[in-house]
Amino acid sequence: MTFNSIRFLVFLAAVVPLFYGLRHRFRWILLLGASIYFYMCWRPEYIVLLLASAVVDYWAGLRMGAQAEKEARKPYLYLSLASNLGLLFAFKYLGFLNDSARTLAEVLGSTWPVPHLDILLPVGISFYTFQTMSYSLDVYFGRQVPERHFGIFLLFVSYFPQLVAGPIERAGNLLHQLKARVEFDPHRMASGAKMMIWGLFKKVMIADRVAPMVDHVYNSPGDHTGPAYILATILFAVQIYCDFSGYSHIAIGVARMMGVELMQNFEGPYFARSISDFWRRWHISLSTWFRDYVYIPLGGNRTVKWRWYYNLFITFLLSGIWHGANWTFVIWGALHGFYLVFAIISEPWRLRVNERMGLTRRPHLHATLQTLITFALVCFGWIFFRANTVADAFTIIRGSFHGLEGFFGPAALGLYSSLLGTTTTEMLIATWAIIIMIAARWAQRHGGATVWVAHRPAWQRWAIYYALIGSMVFFGAYYQQVQFIYFQF
Repeated sequence: MTFNSIRFLVFLAAVVPLFYGLRHRFRWILLLGASIYFYMCWRPEYIVLLLASAVVDYWAGLRMGAQAEKEARKPYLYLSLASNLGLLFAFKYLGFLNDSARTLAEVLGSTWPVPHLDILLPVGISFYTFQTMSYSLDVYFGRQVPERHFGIFLLFVSYFPQLVAGPIERAGNLLHQLKARVEFDPHRMASGAKMMIWGLFKKVMIADRVAPMVDHVYNSPGDHTGPAYILATILFAVQIYCDFSGYSHIAIGVARMMGVELMQNFEGPYFARSISDFWRRWHISLSTWFRDYVYIPLGGNRTVKWRWYYNLFITFLLSGIWHGANWTFVIWGALHGFYLVFAIISEPWRLRVNERMGLTRRPHLHATLQTLITFALVCFGWIFFRANTVADAFTIIRGSFHGLEGFFGPAALGLYSSLLGTTTTEMLIATWAIIIMIAARWAQRHGGATVWVAHRPAWQRWAIYYALIGSMVFFGAYYQQVQFIYFQF
């Protein structure tokens, strides 16, 4: 059951009225039952893993809370971390390491006795294990009081709006909201519904429409030329942003309708002026998780320079590994680690170049160039993220510099559609939807799109709402049935 399905809309239409129809003390039971049902719609047996993770962390949290000394809490923290990381290793990385060992053995002229392990990855496992680990770590460091109500704690772990693909919430933000008394508020309901509509627009009008164009190139990388590689990579940048931020908008909107405010997960990442700025805007719940629980404990930037560089690189390498059991993700994470370290090392040189070129006296031009360069670096990284294999990624990189004739010109749109295996109509719809998204983001930077719409006359507001809904009804790419990208993580 995905957010962009009729089944989910029916599910939500049942849960929200029941939520407000029940007395406050019974609502957590409804939400917990709905969350467990929501998760079991994928593979019912994998609910056992979620329950096991929750039970271990709940008990470990109680035991840590009973210890006055931090040293006495360590065994329970280690149990929590070992159980969650053990689940991740067994279901997400064991097969990858086994296949890597077999490949290495073949290179060395030997054999590997263990056959291929066909392990189905439980949906959302990387998200709920990281959420429960953050709880255990916060209890260990004294930042969080242990939750004694097991039902509320299990709801914190399994809360259905953000269960499958985040945001990765902290106990300090979510637990108290799940206990709070919520009164029906039509303005909050409307705000949540608007967030859902905007998220669905990004998903069905943009992400799912460009997905087959990206697949056409990336699933057969040896059959194309430079323009196709460049277009597909840019479109993948659009796809993954609209897909993931669309999911986050829907999750935030659904939770808001029931009185819970989830953290913002995206903040205009492609307007970033540096890679570090990009990571302050992209998948914020994950980047702050790695900052707080990996980078800072390693020493952060309060150490000697070489150690600072090491801390940055290792943090982003682990972030790449978190995303998937494939060498493409490892390289993607390492590449972003390299970007950040190189930016620090080269900063004095870049400042001198900017001064000599006069860019410091032209701040708008300077900002535009920084944004374009950052976007180009991010797109280069997306090649490894999207490619099926490392070999495919290098094929695309090498091929991107060939056959660029005719890339620009009056017949470019027809050329683009043929290169991407689609029609001009599909390209026009995708382009129109992307322009709307960029315009909305521009309005967000100048007071906010929602604020701008709210100040329009009623007939204009409703015309905008109906236009968005109508475009999704008539032009949404429902026929693609594309799953949210981050479900695989």
